Amino acid sequence: MTSPFLAACVQTNSGPDVGPNVEAARALVLAAREAGADLICLPEMVAMMEPNDRRRREKAASQESDPALEAFREIAAEAGAWLLIGSLVIETGDGGVANRSFLIDGEGGIAAHYDKIHMFDVDLKSGESYRESDAFQPGTRARLAQTPWGLLGMTVCYDLRFPHLYRALASGGASFLAVPSAFTRTTGRDHWHVLLRARAIENGAFVLAPAQCGEHAGGRQTFGHSLIVDPWGEVLADGGEEVGFVTAMIDPARAARARRRVPSLTHDRPLENPVTGLKAGR
Repeated sequence: MTSPFLAACVQTNSGPDVGPNVEAARALVLAAREAGADLICLPEMVAMMEPNDRRRREKAASQESDPALEAFREIAAEAGAWLLIGSLVIETGDGGVANRSFLIDGEGGIAAHYDKIHMFDVDLKSGESYRESDAFQPGTRARLAQTPWGLLGMTVCYDLRFPHLYRALASGGASFLAVPSAFTRTTGRDHWHVLLRARAIENGAFVLAPAQCGEHAGGRQTFGHSLIVDPWGEVLADGGEEVGFVTAMIDPARAARARRRVPSLTHDRPLENPVTGLKAGR
């Protein structure tokens, strides 16, 4: 069992231009490191909240040439801390772009990356409409990443509504689940806290959920409230609605204790397809 460590969730209000977003995030990362954070998590689309599909695609770069990724690798090395880049817009090489999350080690190396699997295609009562599948190529593979403190399960935002993904990550050994997000204010008010707490409780895992906040270009509003949740569902830190960061001490032993108290990960059973009604003669 590894020793406790301090985790930070950074909350940003990113705009459409990469340079200012990276500089704003850099200042918060270094401040979180100064506060003692060993693992610092950034939200989804931290380098570019571009509402225009054409301009977003024009600004996208490959993983090998993306300026934001290079900058964040340098920031991680400067801070000497592990850094979760919530997501960047990355060209996939086949004409598409991915909503890709990266885990960077304390020397600036890419430890793992994950492409968001579930696309946010919804029409909300508020009149907001999103078609993420028109803009991004969905990922197809769940991702576990090795850290100095144990395995981290990598997800992004809308993935939160698909509990089987988190079950697979926890069953694969993840004690920590990352959910970097740009959750809409409309859905966040009703669902954000309860879904994150549920994923923690169901899987006996810490949940680290850095988030975008405030109003962005094009009028999009995000909920904020970056959360760190413990394996029993207790909210250890809540970032509220303003730019900044929150921290909490993460003790991997708490995940092990939660899983001993309610060992549901060992109780999963295979299911046959559901049937309707009773069989004839019953």
